Amino acid sequence: MIDRHATAPEICLVFPCYNEEEVLPDLLQALKVLDLGIPTRFLFIDDGSTDGTLSLLQKACDSNPQMAYLSFSRNFGHQVAVSAGLKHARGDLIAVLDADLQDPPELLSQFIAKWREGFDVVYGIRTNRKESWFLRICYHNFYRLLEKTSNIQIPRDAGDFALMDRRVVEVINALPEHNRFVRGLRGWVGFRQAGIKYARPARHAGKPSYNMKRLTRLALDGLLSFSSAPLRLSAWLGAGAALLGFGYLVYALGVFMSGKDLPEGWTSTVVLILFLGGVQLMVLGILGEYLGRIFEEVKGRPHYVMNEYAGWLTEPSPAKE
Repeated sequence: MIDRHATAPEICLVFPCYNEEEVLPDLLQALKVLDLGIPTRFLFIDDGSTDGTLSLLQKACDSNPQMAYLSFSRNFGHQVAVSAGLKHARGDLIAVLDADLQDPPELLSQFIAKWREGFDVVYGIRTNRKESWFLRICYHNFYRLLEKTSNIQIPRDAGDFALMDRRVVEVINALPEHNRFVRGLRGWVGFRQAGIKYARPARHAGKPSYNMKRLTRLALDGLLSFSSAPLRLSAWLGAGAALLGFGYLVYALGVFMSGKDLPEGWTSTVVLILFLGGVQLMVLGILGEYLGRIFEEVKGRPHYVMNEYAGWLTEPSPAKE
């Protein structure tokens, strides 16, 4: 076990970027004056941006030897960009931050202090979010639903903003799955973890790349990758529908045995058909989501296609002891 107080680790800050042209100059300026007290590298992952993001990164890396970038051939998604950053990052500590300055880089000093206390993962816990009331309600309910249904402990209100020890990153990099929910994988690998609360500021500039469709997809990846609760729900729905049908059969037999006429009309028939049809379609939809993820896994395609890279990524990786 190394003495974390005596050692001088190197840290690499990973920034996934997608159409961040408006906020990137402010981020680069903030990084110029950032002083964490230890050697620092910066790695930007351009997730197939269609604006001037890549051009800004090229200029920044040409003028600053601490910086490097890697660009994809198209947009592969935020979680894939985070995974690529973890794979190519160098150093003893790796931190993941959003490029929109909602994850303040200066907070990493507190994260490093926690690492020196013996924690292998230090993550940020978001408070006082600045999104719309609708998104705040969605985030609030999602994290609590994930906490109750997941088969592992995933921190509540914690995003991808985190500091990880090199050995944790190597374990995450070894995981082969394609539908990646990195904050869930971070919880799955274990090790000593701690959270630090911070008031998450509003986006510094530009528009967020995560729309409702992307957020819904991310939520489904989290729920389906770390929980079998949807499958159990489908089983309970099927059992409930069967019980309801059996109950109606008992009622009909009781009415028939009493000599009374069964109530006529199409309303009850249509209601039962619609209910059972809805349950069946819901169950098929849940099964389809799981089968779709299995289909993606068995194809064995790479997580992303690299377009170009520059900066210190072109230098040989230092040999490991």
